[in-house]
Amino acid sequence: MPDFLTTPQRRKIAYHQTQGLGPGIVFLGGFRSDMSGTKAEFLQNWAAQQGRAFLRFDYSGHGQSSGDFLDGAIGDWFEDALAALTLTTGPQILVGSSMGGWIALLLARAVPERIAGLVGIAAAPDFTEDGMWAGFSASQQAELMAQGQIAQPSEYSADPYVITRRLIEEGRGRLVLRTPLDLRFPVRFLQGDADVDVPVTAALRLLEHATGPDIRLTLVKAADHRFSTPACLEVMTTAVAEVLAGCAVMVCRA
Repeated sequence: MPDFLTTPQRRKIAYHQTQGLGPGIVFLGGFRSDMSGTKAEFLQNWAAQQGRAFLRFDYSGHGQSSGDFLDGAIGDWFEDALAALTLTTGPQILVGSSMGGWIALLLARAVPERIAGLVGIAAAPDFTEDGMWAGFSASQQAELMAQGQIAQPSEYSADPYVITRRLIEEGRGRLVLRTPLDLRFPVRFLQGDADVDVPVTAALRLLEHATGPDIRLTLVKAADHRFSTPACLEVMTTAVAEVLAGCAVMVCRA
């Protein structure tokens, strides 16, 4: 059973946490994902083997946390992540998958002193604007604005994605690719070249936009958006280990 944290916004956030060495690792899941996914659980087991602290949690409206998914937006989930970070001590390594990569970048901008390093897996910053809104036809945009939501087919579920007007409009205040993005800690971006949700061009745009002393992008042949094959999971933990080693060189303190 998970533990629960009540955020300053009175949302109940479900989480699993293990104690260990710092810097700890915080896993940030994707849009409509939860903390029981393959990557989150694999990384927790890996962290336990290393004796390292680890935290995974569900955003509000996701998994076992309170709230309705359709009521949520990027800012709400950023606030949830910021609250979850208070469960940890000292700088942390953020591992963000898809939307979690955007949340990780928002945290890095808001509380850089709490971030020791970052790993983005098919990171999707600004996807509500550059992926969803930009991908809608003029008639779909008009329907969304008039009706307040629009349903889109999903490759990952029999149920369609329902995109709300609030998700789009609130996301415009959380964009990170329109202003400087300085990441002063080790960063690894991981991207599959068979990802149809977050294309390689998006990963290259993020790499070009971000600045910092130690930023690398790894492209994995034939990997899709899930990035959950045994080979991909090994790439993930290798990247986390590289960030930890880079952090040690930069003399990060737990």
